[in-house]
Amino acid sequence: MSDYWQESMTSAQALRHELHQHPELSWRETRTAKRVREWLTALDIPWQSCADTGTLARLNPRGQSSPGSSGPGDKSGPHIALRGDMDALPITEQTGLDWSSTNSGCMHACGHDGHTATLLATARWLKHCEDRLPGPVTLLFQPAEEGGHGARKMIEEGALDGVDEIYGWHNWPAMEFGRVACPDSIVMCGNGTFSLTITGSGGHASQPELCRDPVLAASAITLALQQIVSRRLPPQRAAVVSVTSIVAPSLATVIPEKAVIGGSIRVPDRETRDLVNRLITEVSQQTATSYGVDCKVEISPRYDATINHPPQAEKVRQCWQKQRGQPAEQALDSQLPLPVMASEDFSYYLQQIPGAFTLIGADDGKGHGVPIHSSHYDFNDRLIPEVTGLFARLVGAPLP
Repeated sequence: MSDYWQESMTSAQALRHELHQHPELSWRETRTAKRVREWLTALDIPWQSCADTGTLARLNPRGQSSPGSSGPGDKSGPHIALRGDMDALPITEQTGLDWSSTNSGCMHACGHDGHTATLLATARWLKHCEDRLPGPVTLLFQPAEEGGHGARKMIEEGALDGVDEIYGWHNWPAMEFGRVACPDSIVMCGNGTFSLTITGSGGHASQPELCRDPVLAASAITLALQQIVSRRLPPQRAAVVSVTSIVAPSLATVIPEKAVIGGSIRVPDRETRDLVNRLITEVSQQTATSYGVDCKVEISPRYDATINHPPQAEKVRQCWQKQRGQPAEQALDSQLPLPVMASEDFSYYLQQIPGAFTLIGADDGKGHGVPIHSSHYDFNDRLIPEVTGLFARLVGAPLP
């Protein structure tokens, strides 16, 4: 059994490197989906497409016997779903690794190649011991996590039908390897984006008094927006308002007609989201008025906060401690400030059924502390067997 386990991990690592070489953006994961389905077919695991490039795989379905096994399929354990996301980011890779991206301007800068490979390693192992699974297992290979609402589309197309619990994870370079963060409540915040179009009156740079300068107004609005969190929200409420771009193309001697501000918010709940959105509109438009320009505000909500269910979060923590053979104080990361201000569309699943999402440390002191979304980031392959073991424990499968 141990040889089969090691072979599974080695194969998954090789696949991870292959997926890393061929990253695909949200809703374009056609090659990735093809490879996932080839693996599942080779393992004789039934699968169906879901949400275009997404895939659902089923193991030990209720009321059916596992092919080639002597055990019954209709067991009393809960129907558990495990999720792995597949999409990459529009970033030019600068790692210089042998398995660097071959797709210009696109890379797996968040580790979804590793998440996919880990779920396939899990599929291989669970198929090997399918007759000993206490209940059904569904594997969700999900597209479009990076802002594409892939989880929502998966749910709409039946990914959670009949499922009792769901579990997911994300590698986290900001944490020491082997540590986990899986709280009983909020693990990651909700998010949203905003775009402010500031329209003034352009003209010659030598005659600013005849113009209504949108660049100056944009600068003032940017400074004013930074005071929303520090002066308009209570310090006990976690939130972030970040201006990430100011675009006002022009010549050195020309004051332009227009400037566009782009930015992002991070909030722990919908109440805070509504308040922050209202303040962004109020602050930006009133500041614009004081500079004699107009300001059009567009705010786009993205994901809600990812909020764990306590029983399932406790199950993850207990399984991880057994997996690592460590007491809680060594396995659980108490230093990581929670909630993390990044966002996840796993929140959609947790709004529908009980489950938990966990962050798992990747930094082993060997170059895997580079933050996600960096052009120098690479997934830590040592996580594949660790998380495969965690998934196996969560569904009640035996381990080597």
